[in-house]
Amino acid sequence: MGKTMVAVFFGLVMLVAGASGAYALQAGGVEIGDLDTGSVVGQPFKELVVDAELYAVEIGNMKAWYPPVTVIDFKVRPGRPVVLKVTNSSTAEHGFQMTDAANSGSPFVMKAEVVLKPGETKYIGVPTSDMFYATQGNTLTYRCHLHPAHVGGKILMIK
Repeated sequence: MGKTMVAVFFGLVMLVAGASGAYALQAGGVEIGDLDTGSVVGQPFKELVVDAELYAVEIGNMKAWYPPVTVIDFKVRPGRPVVLKVTNSSTAEHGFQMTDAANSGSPFVMKAEVVLKPGETKYIGVPTSDMFYATQGNTLTYRCHLHPAHVGGKILMIK
């Protein structure tokens, strides 16, 4: 009887340990913050190199995220976290959402989402492992999730 209870208890511990790992992956590991106070995997944003700068812009009547394509070459950079600087250069509030469009239905998809006031800048940090394992392909899409008609862009990852 004692051995059975130990086996059941051990099985429950293993089940809980496996479930907590799934929640960690589902969380995505994405951190959003300011340059002075933000950090990702224990490294402050201000100590990391910014890999890409993205801007919400207005060109005439068109509102878009610029640049439309950003390339990050992981073959020539160390395994440090990816840091993106997103700035709302327009006169209205805009959203920024970055995700893997091909994998967007999965509960384990990496997703970063923030709302920026006019003139506001935020930093998004993503562990390199999440860039690889929480995405299905080599492309992440970014767009304004508040205004679906606005033009978004893509991050192309060279792995």
